[in-house]
Amino acid sequence: MLQTSISERALSRGLLDVLIRAGLIATLVTFCFEIFHPFFNLVVWALILAVTIYPLQVRLRGRLGLSEGHIATLIVLLSIGIILVPAYLLGVAVFESVERAIDVIKEGSLSIPQPAESVASWPLVGQQLYEFWQQAATDLSGLLMKVAPQLKGFSVGLLAKLAGLGTGLLVFVFALIIAGIIMAYGEMGTRSAERIACRIVGPDRGVRIVELCTATIRAVAQGVVGIAFIQMMLIGVAFIIKDIPGAGLLALAILLLGIMQLPATLITIPVIVYVFATEGTTLATIVFSVYVFVAGLADNVLKPLLLGRGVDVPMPVVLIGALGGMVSGGIIGLFIGPVMLAVGYRLFWLWVDEPAATVEAVAAQPTEALSPAAPPRVS
Repeated sequence: MLQTSISERALSRGLLDVLIRAGLIATLVTFCFEIFHPFFNLVVWALILAVTIYPLQVRLRGRLGLSEGHIATLIVLLSIGIILVPAYLLGVAVFESVERAIDVIKEGSLSIPQPAESVASWPLVGQQLYEFWQQAATDLSGLLMKVAPQLKGFSVGLLAKLAGLGTGLLVFVFALIIAGIIMAYGEMGTRSAERIACRIVGPDRGVRIVELCTATIRAVAQGVVGIAFIQMMLIGVAFIIKDIPGAGLLALAILLLGIMQLPATLITIPVIVYVFATEGTTLATIVFSVYVFVAGLADNVLKPLLLGRGVDVPMPVVLIGALGGMVSGGIIGLFIGPVMLAVGYRLFWLWVDEPAATVEAVAAQPTEALSPAAPPRVS
């Protein structure tokens, strides 16, 4: 009985030690998360950019013969220049357009042409659009007074979006700088990621999981940005040929919509309406409208072809992960969603195939090794 009491006391003491250690570890993890949480989006963006751009660094390293740090610094400086210069030009153009519009309204020199009679015959919205346009052409000040409350709410929301866009741009620039630091230690980071993955899922799966995450991030980045760029080129060229006002800004807006996974028809349909309203129904306007509308839907065809390219996971898994991640987590979710879904998919099938592999290994053993030993013969 004494031995039983001592063993129970030792067991209780060991359990208490385990609970105290678990509590201390949980407290430490909680504090670390609270400290790291404000920088979570920044670090995740930096990792995504580093994984996406690192192949370019490897190519430049072989051609230029520079060190990892110098090449990473060069890439970061060029990327910041590519981002900030168009952003500055876009900001100046928007500011000048708003300033010019305010001056025109103050001077009262704004004149809107009368709508064509054919506008009223358009299906669904033709009559309402014709009446609205007619009032804008004849009594613009009264129309502005009528829609002033809606314009106020819209302008406040627009300013908030522009402020958020500026903040996002700063976060992206800082993420690029951190990504350059990560790329400067690219090989060391790869080995560290493999060590962590091997510690979590085992040495035989860790390297494959790291490769899968890397390939998924690059496929999503190249697919999303590549598709958005293709759409911008297809539609932007048509806008320039048709001499649409602000064609460059509209093309840039299509690029941003594509990156945010929003349909390009938000831009193309109003432009088509504008062309029909100003030029009427001609062969040129019909060809332009059909081409622009089809080009605005091209992402529905290109996504299945490009989004899951180079990933050892079925394309629907990557596509569902990208769309679901975008809905639940915004732009960052666009990358985190397919990575998590792809890793979960691979781990699930590794778990499914593991018992089958064990059964096949056991079945491959000799029959004598599986049969129980025969009892000794009694003479």
